[in-house]
Amino acid sequence: MKHDRIKSKVFFYTTSPLSCPYLEGQVERRIVTELTGTDSDDLHNALSKSGFRRSHYMAYAPVCPNCNACIPVRVDVANFNLSKSWKRIRNKFAHLDVTLCPARATQEQFSLFEAYQKSRHFDGDMALMDFFDYRSMVEETPIPTSVVEFREGGKLVSALLMDHLDDGVSAVYSFFDHAKDYQGLGNYMVLWAINECANNNLPYVYLGYLIKDCRKMSYKSRYSPLEGCVDGVWTALDPL
Repeated sequence: MKHDRIKSKVFFYTTSPLSCPYLEGQVERRIVTELTGTDSDDLHNALSKSGFRRSHYMAYAPVCPNCNACIPVRVDVANFNLSKSWKRIRNKFAHLDVTLCPARATQEQFSLFEAYQKSRHFDGDMALMDFFDYRSMVEETPIPTSVVEFREGGKLVSALLMDHLDDGVSAVYSFFDHAKDYQGLGNYMVLWAINECANNNLPYVYLGYLIKDCRKMSYKSRYSPLEGCVDGVWTALDPL
């Protein structure tokens, strides 16, 4: 991989085939590389612009046989369409106190994370995570990362694990209170990230992979205009 600021060699590996967690009957494979050394931040920025995502000290992208359903997507901040429904969600949660915290796991965060998993993703692998697994997810990062905490009256109601890039931010993972009063809070965190980038003249919010045939991953198409990385080129995507 060539990049002016990356001086060390970069080695890529392909994972063994596994059952796809998103599409039934499909097989998942990933190309991965380690984010280590003094070049890790520059490498992460370069890979993010090529459709990779970060998990712990690794950057990965899908290279699945017979499937190209995963499309890396990012929001075009400058041209973001703040629709009436987005305005309603923004206004609903505008009173929340927001704090950018260091990438340090707390028991308070984990309690909310655990409740979220049990209510929304009880059948997934993340529902089995204990505090030490959660701490690894948050703290094992070689690049600038924050936990954005959203509070109501001092109570933690949602959190966003967010990587800082030279052209925006990457939403790594978010979770929130599952109570009825907080419906829409997941969307609000994305709206907050978009506004944060706009205030700092950063052009993109990276949202990970859009999978049109997976309900858990197709919601990202609602943030318009959206760009997708197809064959290494970022292109405007039509709404689903």
